[in-house]
Amino acid sequence: MRINYKIRAEYGAVRNLSTQPAHENSGPALEDQGDQAVTSSELVALPGSQDSKNPHKAGQNAIVVAPSLQPKGINDVGLPSATGAVVSGSFDRFQSTASIMERLPSKWPRPIWHPPWKNYRVISGHLGWVRSIAFDPSNTWFCTGSADRTIKIWDVASGRLKLTLTGHIEQIRGLAVSKNHTYMFSAGDDKQVKCWDLEQNKVIRSYHGHLSGVYCLAVHPTLDILLTGGRDSVCRVWDIRSKTQIFALSGHENTVCSVFTRPTDPQVVTGSHDTTIKFWDLRAGKTMVTLTHHKKSVRAMAMHPKEQSFASASADNIKKFNLPKGEFLHNMLSQQKTIINAMAVNEDGVMATAGDNGSLWFWDWKSGHNFQQSQTIVQPGSLDSEAGIYALSYDITGTRLVTCEADKTIKMWKQDEMATPETHPLNFKPPKDLRRF
Repeated sequence: MRINYKIRAEYGAVRNLSTQPAHENSGPALEDQGDQAVTSSELVALPGSQDSKNPHKAGQNAIVVAPSLQPKGINDVGLPSATGAVVSGSFDRFQSTASIMERLPSKWPRPIWHPPWKNYRVISGHLGWVRSIAFDPSNTWFCTGSADRTIKIWDVASGRLKLTLTGHIEQIRGLAVSKNHTYMFSAGDDKQVKCWDLEQNKVIRSYHGHLSGVYCLAVHPTLDILLTGGRDSVCRVWDIRSKTQIFALSGHENTVCSVFTRPTDPQVVTGSHDTTIKFWDLRAGKTMVTLTHHKKSVRAMAMHPKEQSFASASADNIKKFNLPKGEFLHNMLSQQKTIINAMAVNEDGVMATAGDNGSLWFWDWKSGHNFQQSQTIVQPGSLDSEAGIYALSYDITGTRLVTCEADKTIKMWKQDEMATPETHPLNFKPPKDLRRF
């Protein structure tokens, strides 16, 4: 009884159909169906045989279904098959096959072609890991901070050393140059935050208050305030001129390791080892929004110079959010699978991310497509394990990229001018299953 029920349930629609060959002029009457006659023009051959395209052989190798006998299900929309026949929507087994699935074009934005980047200069001079970098607003020089406790100032065009500044007693983790004053700011593991006057080349102010090492630093673009984040889990807001602490933005549960600031709300955004990103209300000194999308430490963030959006990087993924609300946009389409220490975006929409294993990946900002994967080469005499990148920054024009590395070198990168879309084609496949978180 169970077998008969299964036959009726699965093959009831076709068990009584004829298997005789179908002819052009007059089709045979179906068995046990009385006076219902069906011509070959009304017959439907289901895919499943190479001979199904030949109406004379279709009856031998395929199940023949007459339109009048097709069982009507909930979905009666006919789908075109590879053979040109129409199959009823009730045949669920055949709807999932690639031959009758409708091909929809991907709505994912196609990436813009960017030329690949190449290393054109290696600068050595530091005696320890190079941990931080900042560019002068005039784009004539840049400064680097190192684990050798010095800050060195380099000429952008030639790569020559212009100046060495000493004063910190531990490695220098953060650097920033003011656009409105002739000031440079530095912060390090010695808990000190210093303000340097670049006309006199000496420290004119120190900002005391951090209880542990200071990991990141940013200068507000319009106000005379300075932001520092460190291992005491607090982002501190300083008045540049009076040296007073305006706010201690507390709320993170672990080290604040990345910060950026912008002229409009949210004016301060911080990333932490507690895996969260917080937007801060600078008037009240309180949290506006907390983003909990990441599963690992948010060691690097980068704001797009033109768009109202930013990206954040952790070991699990690189994610893109919009501003000012912080809505999640999408993940980047590949995983670097390393600790990402630094990231930067230029106006052309090229994002660079640098890993602890020396990997330097370039991404198209709009689509999240990873178009180049580079690996830094350690200078002779270094261990392979010293192929790590700790900081990177574009120059003011966005045409040069400078990386600070664990082999004590500074490397400069530029786009390959000889590359064309023909020599370096875009190998892009739109994502099929996109994670929405």
